[in-house]
This record gives sequence, structure tokens and C-alpha cells, in this order.
Amino acid sequence: MGQNTENKEAFRDSIGTVTKEGKRAWVHPKKPSGNYYKYRKYVSYFLLAFLFLAPFIKINGNQFLLFNVLERRYNIFGLPFWPQDFYLFVISMIIGVVFITLFTVAFGRIFCGWICPQTIFMEMVFRRIEYWIDGDRGAQIRLAKQSWNAEKIRKRLIKWFIFFIISFVIANIFLAYLIGSDQLLRYILEGPKNHSSTLVSLFIFTGVFYFIFAWFREQVCIIACPYGRLQGVLLDNKSIVVAYDYKRGEGKNGRKKFRKNEDRDALGHGDCIDCSQCVHVCPTGIDIRNGTQLECVNCTACIDACDHIMESVGYPKGLIRYASIENIEKKTPFRLSPRMKGYIAVLTILTGLLIGMLFLRNDVEATVLRLPGQLYEHKGDYLISNVYTYKIINKTVRNIDSVQIKLMSPKGEVKSVGNKVFSIPREGLAEGTLFIEIDKGLLENDKTKVKLGIYSGDTLIETTSATFLGPRSYR
Repeated sequence: MGQNTENKEAFRDSIGTVTKEGKRAWVHPKKPSGNYYKYRKYVSYFLLAFLFLAPFIKINGNQFLLFNVLERRYNIFGLPFWPQDFYLFVISMIIGVVFITLFTVAFGRIFCGWICPQTIFMEMVFRRIEYWIDGDRGAQIRLAKQSWNAEKIRKRLIKWFIFFIISFVIANIFLAYLIGSDQLLRYILEGPKNHSSTLVSLFIFTGVFYFIFAWFREQVCIIACPYGRLQGVLLDNKSIVVAYDYKRGEGKNGRKKFRKNEDRDALGHGDCIDCSQCVHVCPTGIDIRNGTQLECVNCTACIDACDHIMESVGYPKGLIRYASIENIEKKTPFRLSPRMKGYIAVLTILTGLLIGMLFLRNDVEATVLRLPGQLYEHKGDYLISNVYTYKIINKTVRNIDSVQIKLMSPKGEVKSVGNKVFSIPREGLAEGTLFIEIDKGLLENDKTKVKLGIYSGDTLIETTSATFLGPRSYR
């Protein structure tokens, strides 16, 4: 969407972080400031606090967020989920994809600039430390070109050490989401010698985070993240993005450096004074005046920089702003397009489906299966017996006591191997073997569906069914 044909970068065929020689072009953005940056800090610090506290918050004894893949235990907002609830996870993921698609179609990559953990850590943690140690843009460029003297070695070692410590802390938080905060704290108290394998995993995660934030940096958004690639497919002229108003900025004769008391309108020049501040503050090193580009993460740093310059020279703010291409070209206000309405309809249906399934989700799930390889057995002249294994999962955070399994239909008797009445621990399961005995006169054919009830005392808490085998002819 390049609008400035005089700029040779407008129609580039490579990403902004690679030089013409194919080498890494390091980005040294100027420290941003302004209203948008202030709001981004509020949002970022709130999300950072949430990220660091969520594994340690408990609701009814459950970790607020837990994704224990190895033990297949998941807690979402304090509610425990089991592998049997995988269908809920699938629907949730589909809802997430549709929501991100809708959000991108409407507002571009605002998620990347304001909510994405990669951007938040990079811009609000690691980059701010870099400003503190290395200085602002000019000082960083001079330091990069500087020979390896005592000053450069000292600054680099301090920065790398702090980066490593923060990466180690992030790795621990990441591990708390995977194995649980209680287990992580126990590992720490027991010492690394007793959990060497976990320590190795921890250092691997630390190395990955350190590599990302110390070296790979903005290239995660440009090269690795699939969402960045998806953006080009989803955006259209109606999408609201961080956009440069080229009609106002270029005028009839293009942009020009600012001169005091000069009548720019008479000369046909636009409001852009070609100060390049929007380029200097960009964390991915692009020129927003060339239009929407792959690297742009909608961080709004260029908006703050441009507004400050416009205010300084006495021009109206908003030369770079949140707007659609259609709004810039035709002054058309934002409206829901048919595509957006379609996404909203799909999202509404899926969300309603998920809410309904959550309400219908049972706290107890029972599975009764015939023992493989076993046929029926005659007990006396009239009774037919089948052997089964059962597994009852307690998804709640409380123990379920006085549990017993009863045959609801047809009439018959359930005989458990072991205790007939048992308990199911919180977030645990009970399993065992049982026999079902039914009068052969009640069997309709060689395969009869039987209905079983799971009771806690006299309260029915779950029902399940199984197949009962009998002789083909019994009369």
C-alpha cells in the first residue's frame, strides 16, 4: 500500500531487518513517549502482573490457570478440565481463531502491539532495561559501532546478565503453568540436586527466552509468528490500522522539511515535515509512510512521535492515526462489512454452543466396559453374569463419599469386587471390577443395553450404559 513513490523503500521486496547484503539489520528504536505509550504501559503492567500471579492464585484449592500436558490436568479460571473434556478445548480454540480473525479484519494487528506477550516483554521489560543501560537510540548506535573497550564490555555484560536472570524467572513462571505452582515451589525447597531433570528443562526454557529477547527480538513478529503472515490475508481497505494520512501529509508536491514562517500550502507541500521521527521510534524499523506493511504490529509508537512533532510545529494531530485506507481516501466512517457480520454470527453461535456445553458438563464421569475377551457366565438355572471394569472420574474439588453403582434397567444385581461402597477423591478417580447378574428371562436378545446409576448415598450423580451379553436362545 505504498503511497510515496519518491521513497525508494516504498516497494521493497525484503523485510526491514535484512540488509541488501542479506545480513541482520539491527533495529535501535528511539524511546517512545506520549499518550498511547502511557496507556500501553498500563495495559502491559496489568497483563504482566496477571501472567506472574495466575499460577499462584487458587480458587477452591485449584490453581487459576494450569496446563499440565504430561499428567493431562488443566485448570481454566479455577475450573478443572480433564482429557474427557477435550471437545470443550477444541470448541474454545475454534472460538479463539474466529475471534482473532474478526479482530484482525476490523482492527488489524492491535493484538500484537498491545496484548502479545512477546511484544510486552520485549518493549516493556527488555527494551526499557536496554534504554537504562545503553541509553537512547543515538547512544545505542554509537555503542554498537564502538570497539570492545572497557565501557562496552561492562555494559554488555551487565545487560546480558540481567537479561539472563529475567529469562530464568520467566522460565520458572512458564514451568509453574505446566507442572503447577505447588510442585514448582516444592522442587525449589527440596533443591536442584533432587530434581536434576527439571533443572535441565528449566535451563532449556531459559536459553530459549534469552535467545528470543536478547538476539531474535522483533524477528519473532516478522519471521516466526504465523499471525503476522495471516494479517496480509485478512486485512482490507476497511480495516482500521495504524495508518499515515498520505493525502494530508504529501499534499500536491510531496513532503518537505519544516521552515518557520513558510507558506507550505502555497508551495503545495503536505503537513509531513520529513523529520523521520516515526521511523526512529518504530520497534520493527519500518517507515509507516509507505503504507501498511508486514512488520507493523500497531504499537502506536509512530502516532505518539508524529503527534508530538505536529504539536511542536503548530499543525493538527492525527497525521498518523488509527484509520482505514477507505477512511483516508473517502472519509468513510467505520462500518461493519458483510464479512465482519458473518464472523460475528459464527462467533455468537460457537460461544452459545460452548456456554451450553459448559452448563451440561457433568462433575462426575463414569465409564463401564465389558472385560475384553470375556463372554457371559451361567449362574444357576436362571442368572446370566457379565464381568466389567469401571472408571469414575471426580472433576470437582471435593471428595465424593458413599459411592455405589446400581443397576437401573433391566432388573438385576451389581456385585463389586472389593468394597461395594467407596469414595472418589477430589480431582481423582476410582476404578475397579464388577459383575452384573440378570435373570435370562429379562434379556431381549443376545445383546442387551443395561443402564447403570452412580449414587452418592441416595443421590444419583451420574448415569452410564453398557452392553450385556447373553445366549442367543434362552426359552
